[in-house]
Amino acid sequence: MSARQQKPTVDLKRLIRTIPDYPKSGIMFRDITTLLLDPQGLRAAVDGLMLPFAKMAIDLIAGIEARGFILGGAVAHELGKGFVPVRKKGKLPHKTIGQEYQLEYGVDAVEIHADAIAPGQRVLLIDDLIATGGTAEAAIELVRRSGGELVAAAFIIDLPDLGGSERLKARGVAVHTLISFGGH
Repeated sequence: MSARQQKPTVDLKRLIRTIPDYPKSGIMFRDITTLLLDPQGLRAAVDGLMLPFAKMAIDLIAGIEARGFILGGAVAHELGKGFVPVRKKGKLPHKTIGQEYQLEYGVDAVEIHADAIAPGQRVLLIDDLIATGGTAEAAIELVRRSGGELVAAAFIIDLPDLGGSERLKARGVAVHTLISFGGH
């Protein structure tokens, strides 16, 4: 039996470091770098993000900067698919399309290359965490504006109290998460 078939039980929550009051007072930052350090934890996270979609027709994996690059790249590799980086504005070297989204105190934007997703391609979006859903929603809009079809959005962590998963579901997006943490 291969390592992938053996399904060891891994407590992903235990592998995630919580940093209080970062980046500002009242926020409980969920740091996955400690999960990434653990070989079994990393494997369990990648498998958890990938396996529900292994038999689905998917053409591309899109990963949101920066931790979505790590996870999305691993999922793309495992599925044998291409990878589309969703980057912060101004970071991609070729012609881009961008999408703004609201922050608590302002506006930010993400971009993809204009030629990254062909019309009709089926895309799985990956990131480490869904909080308010603003960044994910902007990435989904980029996929759709490119003519791509979003299959689902998958995250290791859901912060349900912030409403991001529900926000995406209200837009018709299938959302897959591995664990959740209450609060902010």
